[in-house]
Amino acid sequence: MRLRSKRYRKQAEQATQEAMSLPDAVAKVKSFTSAKFDQTVECVMQLGIDPKQADQLVRGSLSLPHGIGKQKKVIAFCDDTEAEAVKKAGAIEAGCDALIQKVMDGWMDFDVAIASPKVMGKAGKLGRVLGPQGKMPSPKNGTVTSDVKTAVAEFAAGKVEFRNDAGGNVHVVVGKQSFDAKKLIENIEALVSHIKAAKPSASKGTYLKKVCICATMSPSVTVSM
Repeated sequence: MRLRSKRYRKQAEQATQEAMSLPDAVAKVKSFTSAKFDQTVECVMQLGIDPKQADQLVRGSLSLPHGIGKQKKVIAFCDDTEAEAVKKAGAIEAGCDALIQKVMDGWMDFDVAIASPKVMGKAGKLGRVLGPQGKMPSPKNGTVTSDVKTAVAEFAAGKVEFRNDAGGNVHVVVGKQSFDAKKLIENIEALVSHIKAAKPSASKGTYLKKVCICATMSPSVTVSM
């Protein structure tokens, strides 16, 4: 059993398993402070999907109204002639053959990889390297696009990706604990609306089963949506 800190146990006693309104839930999570750092706030949604069925997978990306309080390290697989412009848009590395080889050699110091369709024939071999890391470019989450510069700028600014896990849950960062409550509420509302709109047509029954929010080192709070 994982050993929880005295602070966490005390906060867990203050949490309730009953669903709370979103404003109340955000206020509760913001009250679980930590003197060490500004905790990241995450929203977790339990979906009524069968994750073993390809036509029920939920994945994509979106820009939240107020960002997530963190810039991401973005790289771009593109024609070498575009590399300089793409770097100016926010990529820490950009290019084709040399960058592909660098990643093949084990370099993974980035959060998101964007790719132009023109180079996916070459970048495709990175699937076995980037796939397990969740970093392989894909048209489904907006990381394979002909407008590489715009995608780089959006993801560097905090555009978030999401995909369901093996249990049918989606975990998405929605901001920092220091965010104004109104900004966290609006980010969460935007996310939930986006996930609702992404409901697979093959999914039957209750789709959005449960919504919780939590901070990095704090207990989760169930939200009534």
